[in-house]
Formats: sequence, structure tokens, C-alpha cells
Amino acid sequence: MSIRALSISLACCTLSLASLASAANTPPPASVPVVLKAAHIFDAVSGKLADHGVVVVQEGLITGIGPDAKIPANARVIDLGDATLMPGMIDSHVHMDGEFHEDYYKGFFEDLMRFPAEQALYAAKYAKETLEAGFTSVRDVGSTDFIAVSLKHAIDDGVTEGPRMIVSNYAIGSTGGHADGQDLLPTMAPPYGPLQGVCNGPDECRAAVRYQMKYGAGVIKFMPSGGVLSLKDPVDVPELTQAEMDAIVSEAHAWHRKVAAHCHGDLAAKMAIQAGVDSIEHGTFLQDDTLKLMKEKGVYLVPTLYASYWVGQKADTYPKPVHDKALAAAAQSQIMFQHAVKLGVPIAFGTDSAVEPHGLDAQEFWLMTKNGMSPADALMAATHAAAQLLYGEHGQKNVDAPVGTLQVGKYADIIALPGDPLKDIHATEHPLFVMKGGVIYVGGK
Repeated sequence: MSIRALSISLACCTLSLASLASAANTPPPASVPVVLKAAHIFDAVSGKLADHGVVVVQEGLITGIGPDAKIPANARVIDLGDATLMPGMIDSHVHMDGEFHEDYYKGFFEDLMRFPAEQALYAAKYAKETLEAGFTSVRDVGSTDFIAVSLKHAIDDGVTEGPRMIVSNYAIGSTGGHADGQDLLPTMAPPYGPLQGVCNGPDECRAAVRYQMKYGAGVIKFMPSGGVLSLKDPVDVPELTQAEMDAIVSEAHAWHRKVAAHCHGDLAAKMAIQAGVDSIEHGTFLQDDTLKLMKEKGVYLVPTLYASYWVGQKADTYPKPVHDKALAAAAQSQIMFQHAVKLGVPIAFGTDSAVEPHGLDAQEFWLMTKNGMSPADALMAATHAAAQLLYGEHGQKNVDAPVGTLQVGKYADIIALPGDPLKDIHATEHPLFVMKGGVIYVGGK
């Protein structure tokens, strides 16, 4: 074997091992046990609040829960007072590689001119903001230049601070669709292909899935329908054939990856559900029969209400085609969510952070509760339910996820909110304390 071939082989091996590493890797926690105390503790499985919250943490894991927990003699005790202990929150829909600019064309220019290494520095900033906002885990469902997977590795290795990440790499879709981020003229830059997630026909779509997994994707994201913030595609038109959707989903499931489907339009969502997806992202124009089908098949809705609300507020700053789609999405998304709650569709918390500034993820909660979801259910959607979606394999029920609940043996991803969040959901916006893997990032000084 030549030196070049050996070098390539070793590099691929290193990348493969990194992609298989658990999302739970964290900087080494302090060796001294920590005991957290607060007035309340939230059970993310039952949705109930109990008084006299106590959690014992050792070597990055939860080793005791409740007032009867055994307290190590050398433990450091942190009393957070009138606060509620709960699992670190989970955002099931983020894009860490960027942040949308209110000046649409200036944002386009900046994205065009930044080198990937420069953009990765911004991504590290966004990751830190997200963690400090109390979100200890995220699912990144679409980034360019493999920035998200690189960020994940840097966080896992303790090089930078951020949440645990499950990433999709490039989102997959058709030429000219919402996943096709190459908007320059073909005489200026080559069109995107399967490596960048752009595919036409089932065979290319399978190749696109394989490329994302080869370079570290733990979940596959694809675009059955158009998007709100893209200039050229209608928001509610299916952009892939049924055969293409079937190929994407079956290939991902064969490799034990779950699949998230970006769907604003109802018909595209029906086709994606038929293909066997695990979650529908956004779901803006879904009809009741589609929502009932999701409930029947256990397909999660990740509603991203705050993103729709945000673009509705900022619509006048966008070009005319985006402006019109933004207003339509803002008007309909909350109505759809009300129907989903009433029908009992499984819901996992997600914000589409990057459409709105990073670190504002908790703004999703007040919109969820405003539109019919109880505070307890909203908190469970961002903890236990989100963990059920992010972990395990397709079709698996009652996943024993390493995060999302405060239970002995789980990772010590713990936050404290002021007062009682069941009485004031805005408490989620002001975490007093944030711990990930036994490492304290906010409070506890």
C-alpha cells in the first residue's frame, strides 16, 4: 500500500471511529461528588413536580435521586433554593452552522464569502449560547461543509463548549429544491450532487444518504416539501417522488439511522409518512387526517413554532417571495399545532434555531402552552419525548435513552429553573444552573 493510500485509509478509519463515538462524550467531570438541592424536582416521565429535590452526581452520572439518596461524605452540596431541578432540555431541530440575517441579501453574501473554518468559529459560539440556555442536547438537521459534525467532535473532545449533538450533515433533496443550497449560476460554481445532499432518482438518493452517513451522520434529514426562506421553491409542493422518498428512508433505516422529514405541505407529509419517516419537521399546513395518521403510526411532530412566529414578525425584511411564504406559515403553524395537541400526536420539542438567533430556544415553550399544550407536557416534549425521538432505532418503543430523565445511571445533564415552571413557563428562559455530564457550565459557583 502506498503512503498516500495508507494515509487516506487511516483518515477514514479515524473519522469512522469518531462518528461511532457516543453522543454522551463530555469533558472529564470533577472527581468530587456533587449533591444538588432545590425546592422542587420535575419528573419528565409523569410530568409531575415533587418537593425537596435532591440529585447526587458522581463521575458524570446520576447516582442518587430524592431525599433518601445516599450522600457521599466528601460531596460538594449546591443548594439552589427556590428552584426546580429537571433534565437538561433537548432541542430536536437546530442548525448550528449559521444564523439567519435580517438583511436577506447581506446574509447571502456573508455566507458566500466565509471560509468553512471561519463559519465553524461562529458555530462554536452558537453552541455555547445554546448550552448556556439550558439545552444540553440538540439534533442538528442540516448543515453545510460538514461543520456540524466537526463541531460535535470538538465538543465531544472538550475542545469547545456546547450541547451533545446528533447531526445529519447535509439535508437531502432534489435539484432546485429546499435542500439545494447552490444558488450561484452554473458558470460560476458547479451544481451540488449527492455528496452535498442533492439527488435525482432513487439511486442518487441512496448515494446521498450513504455519503452523509459515511461522514458521521447519526440521523438523516430530507426535504419532501419546499421551504419558507428559500427563494425559488413553493412551500407546499412535493419536491421528491414517492420512489425517491422510499429510497432515502429505507436506506437510512437499513443503517439504523432515524429519518426526519422537512414538510410544510400536507401532500409531501403524507408521502413521507408512507415512506416510513420517524418525524415530520414543521408540519405547517398539515390537515387533520395526516395528523391522525401520524398518531396511528407513532410519527413525531417537531413543530418549530417559534421559527414560524419569528419569520412572521420579520416578514417585511425579506424578498417578496419569502415575505409571502413567511406570513402564510406564521398564520397557519399555530392552528396546526392546536389540532395536533387535541388529536394526541406525539410531539418533540424543536425550534429551527438559526432561523431565529441561537440561545432563544426556550421561547418555543410559551407558544406551545399558548396553543393548547399544558406546561408539564411542554416540558416533557423537551426532555423525555425528545430523547425518545433522538435515540433508539426506527419503530423501537420505550427507548432507554441516556438523557431526558433524572434517573440513576443516566448522564448528569441537569438544569435548575427559577421557581415553579408549571406555574410560569417563562422560567425556562432563565436557567439558574446548567450541568452537562457532571460539568457545571452555569451557576453553582
